[in-house]
Amino acid sequence: MRILQEFKDFAIKGNVIDMSVGIIIGAAFGKIVSSFVADVIMPPIGVLVGGVDFTKLAFTIKEASGDVPAVTLKYGNFIQTMVDFTIIAVAIFLVIKLINKLKKAEEATPAAAPEPSKEELLLTEIRDILKSSK
Repeated sequence: MRILQEFKDFAIKGNVIDMSVGIIIGAAFGKIVSSFVADVIMPPIGVLVGGVDFTKLAFTIKEASGDVPAVTLKYGNFIQTMVDFTIIAVAIFLVIKLINKLKKAEEATPAAAPEPSKEELLLTEIRDILKSSK
């Protein structure tokens, strides 16, 4: 039962929930970027390099025979995945850069000095009275 309690304490912590939300959003973002690359970026690049569809680029290692499918090396999918990764990396870099800029701007604005407490005001008043009596 102690293990269940430890797991419950771990799972309820805020950072685990934040991490879970981040993973879910990251997976959705990855799908968006994959679609963007496959449907928007790669077709024009394919046209520029002679109408090549990168996802269909493959090298056949062993031809299909009977019910056994061909063994292929799909380097076109690898190229597409590398482009996906590059776009995701750049997007995350820009988001982190923006967050850091916002943090710096927040740190740069000085917080207003807190008003002195009643004790400090009273001590300041006593100090001023003592200085003026000399």
